[in-house]
Amino acid sequence: MSGPRALQQPLSLKIGSSAFLIFWCLVAAFPIFWIAVMSFKSPIDAFSSNPLNVIFGPQTRAAGRGLSALDIALGGAVVYAAARLSMGWLGRQVRALAPMGQIWLGWVIGAAAFALGFVIVFFGILPMVLNVLDPLAGPFGRDIIGLTTENYRAVWIDRGFSRNFVNSLIVTTGVVTVSLTVGTLAGYGLARSGSNLAFWLLIVALIFRALPHSVLVAGYLPVFINSAEILRPIMGDAAPTLYGKPFAVIAVLVAINQPFTIWMLRSFFQNIPRELDEAARVDGCSHFQAFRLVIMPVMWPGVITTGLFSFLLGYNDFLVTSLLLDASNQTMVPAIAGMFNRETTTTDQVQAVAAAVSITAPLFLLVMVFQRQIVSGLTAGAVKG
Repeated sequence: MSGPRALQQPLSLKIGSSAFLIFWCLVAAFPIFWIAVMSFKSPIDAFSSNPLNVIFGPQTRAAGRGLSALDIALGGAVVYAAARLSMGWLGRQVRALAPMGQIWLGWVIGAAAFALGFVIVFFGILPMVLNVLDPLAGPFGRDIIGLTTENYRAVWIDRGFSRNFVNSLIVTTGVVTVSLTVGTLAGYGLARSGSNLAFWLLIVALIFRALPHSVLVAGYLPVFINSAEILRPIMGDAAPTLYGKPFAVIAVLVAINQPFTIWMLRSFFQNIPRELDEAARVDGCSHFQAFRLVIMPVMWPGVITTGLFSFLLGYNDFLVTSLLLDASNQTMVPAIAGMFNRETTTTDQVQAVAAAVSITAPLFLLVMVFQRQIVSGLTAGAVKG
């Protein structure tokens, strides 16, 4: 009993650490909560000096746009059910119905189908049901909080923010695909190699990762600007100019991200016993077959975790995308920065806030869908042996 008692924290330390954690969570979560509330209000309510007006939105409610107690209850129930399904039922269905046993493909299809289903239910079916139930609910069907989706409609449809979303999707998909393809092969080879060359390659990769992003952009920029002249001897007059295209951003972000990806995946591969490789080789597999059929199924938590970090790099990047992409191919983050810098009216500002809130939704969805794989991957990468 002396061991556990010695490890027990004193009451003062428990209270202090808990208070600090709660305070940190409030400080970190408050900006996200506040801009989310602002994005569903009219400009007068969104920028009101009275916090209660921002929360309850009297001007928005007076315009006939709001939520009743019944709306809030049913909407919260749908969100809670979606969260529970994504953390339990979705994983079981993916493992059971994955095509040809390809779990990764099952997760991609399952996550996309789940997101589409949630959008249809929450934004399509639920409003129609509430329009029927609210008049029958008496006082519970009366609006108590002002809420409007006009800002989201204006920014996504009228201002073409959907194009920026597509560009972000192209960039992040390219970065994740290339980074994981190269990273898994390189990480596996370096983890199974005992030579000094592998060690020095990792050191060089680490130094390359530490370079400021602006240095890499400055080095690649002349190549992309003159890409038509460089490629003309090979492709003729059809040689493209890579500057301003998403492929240029993918190349730079992969160059930035690849050292980190290789280091992280190498640590995961080192935690997989070499006996698995040896057993596969004894059974007649080649090195690549052992890697694909035996090692990779064990590695999926680590691959998903590393893929999430690669996704965040491409999704949240501002410097590289703002320097290498023109206005027509801009991704979401620099496009939102441009909205805040350029616009002056409160209507434009609250629409920019709605755009900023929009880019957080895919991040929450990813964490909800892959939270078990992320925790498993981080645990596996943190323990050696």
